[in-house]
Amino acid sequence: MINPNLAGAIPNDAWITEPDVPDPEVLPDLPGYHILVRPVTVKPKTKGGIILPERARDDIAYLTTVGRVLKVGTLAYEDKDKFLAGAWCREGDFVCYQKLSGTKFVYKGTKLLLLFDDQVLMKIDDPEDLDTTLALST
Repeated sequence: MINPNLAGAIPNDAWITEPDVPDPEVLPDLPGYHILVRPVTVKPKTKGGIILPERARDDIAYLTTVGRVLKVGTLAYEDKDKFLAGAWCREGDFVCYQKLSGTKFVYKGTKLLLLFDDQVLMKIDDPEDLDTTLALST
């Protein structure tokens, strides 16, 4: 069953600005529990240099939705009932999130995503560390 509200939605893995476009110098102010993320693209090659076919890249993009945190809202991670250890996500971190989460918008020519602090699933050191090619073979 297709949710009619999501039928025309652009999935997060397709909401990516080319890497050579710089981040906006001035970012918008973030209210409350929001986190501003710039989605990053799936690399066309594996770490070993194997060029991935388009279908494999589509599958990898489906499995991993990754972005770099540009800004963290003033109240993000302040809810002590949800985040006992406090803030674990900071500006510059790479994070994973669900495929259809957040609010997409274009700001000064860059496609960005506005997430709530509890929509971040995990933090990773480098998007290239995610070896999703193993997930495709299972």
